Amino acid sequence: MNIIICGAGRVGFTIAKLLTEQDHSVTIIDQSSEDIQKLNESLDVKAIVGKATYPSILEKADAENADMIIAVTKNDEINMLICQIAYTVFNIPKKIARIRSQDYLNPKFSKVYNKENLPIDVIISPELEIAKSILRKLEAPGALDNVPFAENKIRLIEISIDEKCPIADIKLNDLTKRFPELNANILGVVRKNNFIMLKKNDVMKIDDKAYVLINSSQMQKTLEAFGHNEKISNKILIIGGGNIGYNLAKNIEQNFEDARLKIIEKNKERAKEIANELNNTIVISGNGLDEDVLNEANLEEVETVIALTNDDEDNLMVSVLVEKFSKNKRTMALINKPNYSLLQSSLKIDDLIDPRMNTVSSILKHVHKGTIENAYTILNGEYEVIEAEIIETSELINKELKNTDLPDEIRIGAVLRKNEVIIPRSNFIFKKDDVVVLMAKRDFLPVVENMFRISSV
Repeated sequence: MNIIICGAGRVGFTIAKLLTEQDHSVTIIDQSSEDIQKLNESLDVKAIVGKATYPSILEKADAENADMIIAVTKNDEINMLICQIAYTVFNIPKKIARIRSQDYLNPKFSKVYNKENLPIDVIISPELEIAKSILRKLEAPGALDNVPFAENKIRLIEISIDEKCPIADIKLNDLTKRFPELNANILGVVRKNNFIMLKKNDVMKIDDKAYVLINSSQMQKTLEAFGHNEKISNKILIIGGGNIGYNLAKNIEQNFEDARLKIIEKNKERAKEIANELNNTIVISGNGLDEDVLNEANLEEVETVIALTNDDEDNLMVSVLVEKFSKNKRTMALINKPNYSLLQSSLKIDDLIDPRMNTVSSILKHVHKGTIENAYTILNGEYEVIEAEIIETSELINKELKNTDLPDEIRIGAVLRKNEVIIPRSNFIFKKDDVVVLMAKRDFLPVVENMFRISSV
């Protein structure tokens, strides 16, 4: 595909890197000559200095032959205008825009986004995506991540294998015999920064991070099998009442019936604003780094603390203070600077939230061809977990799994068939309308796209 990316910040750079590694033809536009120079030095892309809102600049980027444009500049209005020009002047088929302002995202005004008015095909809101991601983590205590597929019937969970894990060092084949009622498939593990797709005679080891596809209804059973008996947190403290904190609070109110939620927000006006918008959340005006304010929030009774301010250092310090003043709390911190991830272990922070990869993953799932409906990137895009539907032209239709001749770098994980979640064995036969969830290495994504192509021509 020919793809234009507008904006060479962290998100734009990461998207460009991953797309070029998938053999897409990428052109990136930015006003900063410094950022463009960095791109030219590190990536195999066409890089243009200029305003992406200028038709002449888009023309220079060969917009007439582009399949997709991705607008991820720092300005919502510019991203919107880029999509408008891309449609009106160049008729680019697919237009994706990052939009942050909550007013633009109000469902009341959704009719604005259509071909007659503002032709944006996909809107990505980093704040909303991050809030959803944190909520998923809260729903799966003991898991590092929790991602829904197939209408939420199938979940991908990431689990740390620690000393308490009772199934470490046991062959996968033996695990299947031990837990025959468990509808789960261990796809592989991250071991010493390398991903290993596990086979039936392989084992998980201490310090591995396992990726497991499960029947969503068996979330608790699966976590318990891995030695995790943590309960869902109902007493939650959010530090920072910005768009992320506010949207997370709304999601918790809607999904956690018994939640006792508090927010500490530094700005008095913002604190008043969100207090009026939220129904069952206590909003405290103050600095989350102030011990007295934390005491006012009754830190001692809190089970999970989530630091979501606009300042990475403040988020890290909040987590450190929580560990100092009140032990045995689950801590999460929003971090924009990737190097800070190196501090996670030493600072004893349970989860670091990377907004960049959340946004990138949300965008990349719209790049794939065929019947691919969803995708989630792991290990900075080295692997993807993909959801796709089998239609008449699929290479898999009416084939047994053992006869598909799939490369080792592609692993079929789970299938949804008429609301039934199936972990396919070697004699499983794929049928029309099956929804397949699989894992694939980046280099083999074209193979996956071909498997689920729309046309047989």
